[in-house]
Amino acid sequence: MIKFDFSTYTNKFINQEEYRNLLEKKNEYIEKLTNYQMTGWLNRIDDSLVQDLKATGELIKNNFDCLVIIGIGGSFLGSYAFDKAMRKYFLDNKYEIIYAGTTLSSKYLDELLEYLKDKNYAINVISKSGTTMETTITYKLLKDDLKRRYSEEEVKKHIFVTTDEKNGSLREEVNKEGYKSFIIPEDIGGRYSFITPAHLLPLSINYDINKIIDGYYRGKKVMDKAYEYAITRYLLWKSNRYIESFCMYEENLSFFAEWLKQLFGETEGKEGKGIFPVSTIHTRDLHSLGQFIQEGNKIVFETFIKIEESNHYIDYNKRNLHEINNIVEDAVMLAHYKGNVPCIEITIDKLEEESLAELMLFFMLSAAFSGFLMGIEPFNQPGVEVYKNEVRVSLNS
Repeated sequence: MIKFDFSTYTNKFINQEEYRNLLEKKNEYIEKLTNYQMTGWLNRIDDSLVQDLKATGELIKNNFDCLVIIGIGGSFLGSYAFDKAMRKYFLDNKYEIIYAGTTLSSKYLDELLEYLKDKNYAINVISKSGTTMETTITYKLLKDDLKRRYSEEEVKKHIFVTTDEKNGSLREEVNKEGYKSFIIPEDIGGRYSFITPAHLLPLSINYDINKIIDGYYRGKKVMDKAYEYAITRYLLWKSNRYIESFCMYEENLSFFAEWLKQLFGETEGKEGKGIFPVSTIHTRDLHSLGQFIQEGNKIVFETFIKIEESNHYIDYNKRNLHEINNIVEDAVMLAHYKGNVPCIEITIDKLEEESLAELMLFFMLSAAFSGFLMGIEPFNQPGVEVYKNEVRVSLNS
């Protein structure tokens, strides 16, 4: 269950007449979204595919020491964010999953190969096009390592591919080599792909993906709230609040914030428009960025993600420490509001599979609505191709 407060600490910063006018257009925007061509992520995933993902996850878990996910951006951030949020901070006993393909650092890749040299590992390479540079390089390095260690037929058992159904170099390789493969549907873009095999396969190894799927689709019930959040953000942007800080009070939500930054940054950042997404982890960042937010340039608004209950009880002066954490969160919102910083609060009951998946769909809906409100295409990212073209020119010169 999710609770929302979009008004307590934002009303004085927003034109209320404009808010009401946009709210009256809610059904128009919902209809536009649900009939749009790139919204396959709203459709129910097939039960037979869920069973295949679970069976493949079990196969990997029972036959390999660890799984290396090779992907970047939308191909890995969803499952990585979810996994990091749900793991223990220390001495975690879940099956080891390594997320690679996100860097060109020779130090990282050399140390990765060194780490894997005594491990019987599997690869899940994820790319719709099959041509993403970071993914391609990491995949080749690890595949070459497997080829040095195993026979051609054995190597095929170590590689799992998630890619386009018909096109791209990875699909060609699957057709040639017979790797086990899964599909990223044509009507789902990378940052909206959480409910596809790109993320559900790695998550199936350590989590009950039926709970994840049920929680995710539960998020459709808060579509109205997703639209309200989108118009609140839009009107704050129009009033020169150009930066949104996503505020977390659990350290293990730090990569959930990274997922949010990609989701909103790639969706909105076009045509000279968009809200620049950043993140803060509290209470740590109250002792650094907190000063700027309280008294600095008023170009920021904040979205606080609060966890109402915790399964961990630590007594401090006859109070539960989680309760103290939430008291601090409430006090910070009030202090920042008094410092003329708009604050939005989104509360989940507990940090668990269903609630986190529900929250992810809520934010995806909000990002899409936000793109429509700003008059931009929410589902492309043409600017990303600019640096890729420059790299190709430089490498070929």
